[in-house]
Amino acid sequence: MASELIFYTNPMSRGRIVRWMLEEVGHPYRTEIVEYGPQMKSPPYSDINPMGKVPALRHGDAVVTETAAICAYLADAFPDAGLAPTPQSAERGRYYRWLFFGAGPLEAAITNKACGFEASEEKSRMLGYGSFASVMDTLEKAVSASDYLAGDTFSAADVYVGSQVAWGLQYGTMEKRPAFERYWDRLKDRPAAIRAARIDDDLLAKIRPA
Repeated sequence: MASELIFYTNPMSRGRIVRWMLEEVGHPYRTEIVEYGPQMKSPPYSDINPMGKVPALRHGDAVVTETAAICAYLADAFPDAGLAPTPQSAERGRYYRWLFFGAGPLEAAITNKACGFEASEEKSRMLGYGSFASVMDTLEKAVSASDYLAGDTFSAADVYVGSQVAWGLQYGTMEKRPAFERYWDRLKDRPAAIRAARIDDDLLAKIRPA
């Protein structure tokens, strides 16, 4: 596709994950900073995302919201970047599994715990993720099974889940298990990850000068 990519974000948001993904893709894109408050809830931006949240992506006539969905979309829209296993491969199932495990059980478990919510054993059956402990144990096995979540090759699933692991380790919302630290060590020095962090850190410094 030759259509322009427009990235709606704020450097204090999950848009940092999409920024990393865009840098991995390597296709030119334009960034539109959306401020928290009235601008994010305003009618012009509501046409992009009625939830009034970032990130969002416009690619020609296509508008995509939800961070994991944007990562999956970009991987498929720009296959030459090699960020998703081919649809016919066995690794494609692992790729989908862990990308959406990150968007579902992992994020829900971390968010609930950070907000002080912990269900009883009986009530945990109602939760899509069961318990925080079971999510951490499942993730530990996944990142220990191979270098990357979909096998031996880095993918969009690693961008999404890896970002959550990085934040969890930094801010204490995840246990600092050695497997998680080793996994993030395999990702953190990727040139695209470094570029993306630098871009958003510079933008944050302009928004919130010291």
